[in-house]
Parts: sequence; C-alpha cells; structure tokens
Amino acid sequence: MQKLDFTDKVAVVTGGGGGIGRATCLKLAEGGAKVVIVDLAEDLGNETLKQVKEAGGDAIFVKADLTQEEDIKNYIEETIKTYGKIDILMNNAGWEGKITPLVDYTTETFDQVMALNVRGAFLGMRYALPYMYEQKSGAIVNVASGAGFLGTPNMIAYGASKHALLGMTKTAGVEAAPHGVYVNAVCPGVVDTDMMRSIESGFAGGDEEGAKAAKKSLEESAPTGRYSTPEEVANLMIYLASDLATHVVGQSFVIDGGAILT
Repeated sequence: MQKLDFTDKVAVVTGGGGGIGRATCLKLAEGGAKVVIVDLAEDLGNETLKQVKEAGGDAIFVKADLTQEEDIKNYIEETIKTYGKIDILMNNAGWEGKITPLVDYTTETFDQVMALNVRGAFLGMRYALPYMYEQKSGAIVNVASGAGFLGTPNMIAYGASKHALLGMTKTAGVEAAPHGVYVNAVCPGVVDTDMMRSIESGFAGGDEEGAKAAKKSLEESAPTGRYSTPEEVANLMIYLASDLATHVVGQSFVIDGGAILT
C-alpha cells in the first residue's frame, strides 16, 4: 500500500516563515523531505529552519521578495545548487492587501497584491517546471482561497488574485500532466494565522473589540464552528504533493469546515 513518504524528495515552500507555510515545512520534513524555506522575513524563516532542524530535518532558508523575478529565479537556483533537484513546489506566499472598499482601493496596493499572489506564483512555476519536466516527475500546490470562488467585499485585489490563481492552476495542470507533473490548488477558508488577525482587524476598522466580534462571526460561518488550523491545511497540501495524488490534475480543493456550502 502506498503511503505519505517524502524520503529523498526536495520541497520548496514559499511563505515558509509562519502559519500554513511553517506547518507545511514541518510536515514535509517529518515525512523525510529536504525542505527549502522561502520567505522575505529572515527572522520568521530562520525560526522555521530552527524548528525543522530541531525535529531532525534537513533544510535551508532562502530570503526572497516574491514580487521580484530575480529573487524567485534565485530560490530555484539555490535549491538546485544545494540539493540537485526540485520535486515539490508549494506556492504558499500571499498577502491579503488592504481591507478597503473598491472605490477607495489604491492602484499601488492592487498591483502589489497581484504581483505577489499571482505573478509570484506564476514565476515560481515558470522556473521550477523545466527541472520537473526534465526528471519527468513533480508536484506543485498553489495556495488559493475560498475567496477564489466568492465575492469578498472590501478585498477586491485579494479576491481577484485568488480567482486568477485557480485559473493558472487549471492551465498549468493540463500543460504539466503529460510530463508527469501534477499541479493542483488548495483553497482554505478562514485559518487561525497572523493573516486572519490582520483581516479581522481590517474588517473592524482597527477596533480591538470589533476584531473579536469579527472573529466570532467568521467562526460561526462554518458548520464546524471554528477556523481551520494551519496543520489541517498542510495535511491537504502534502497529500496533493505526494505519490498518493497522482492523476489529480488542475483541481481546487476547499478546506473551510463547510463554510462555502452554507
């Protein structure tokens, strides 16, 4: 019987400094993968690196600004230089942008969100896929969002970026599958991370009590009555990156405790 086993696999996780990214790094390392942790925040990235190594894993940290093409090209090159190949790419990094009505949303912020969430993921795939094609194997998991299926008031750029990411996943999936590479997406709803603290505060206009109320309302929107944990999302991601998920192509998997259904 096949099992989740990443022995001798090399996995890159963008946004690996915290939240879903850190949980994914730790689970991949636990499964035997060599992990490349990519993040702009050195302190957070190095903390993940420390935790992976303390757990007995093999990893490196690469600082990168994923709005910059050269930084993306560099983390792929550092992966190849250090480990000789790339088997898994987790396009996890993202930014929610500002919580602001469309009519007040600045072009600068819109462009920044799209540069990270869409262009950053595109370039990650662009530079990783040739290596995967050459070895005739690989997996890419793009972290989208439930916002990729819905309209999310006051988050025009974030919603647009996640819709775009689902479209890219479909196209990349059908292009990559003939080469033995499987591209899919996970679509978390609300997850208990620092990003959600920022979103809760944004919905409440920065008011602390209002942020608590926003959290309670969001929790109650799911039949499970709670946020997902980063570890639960990571479980789905590593499944899609594993040999158990071959023949899954260009799909988008929602993990939100049923919120999108209600």
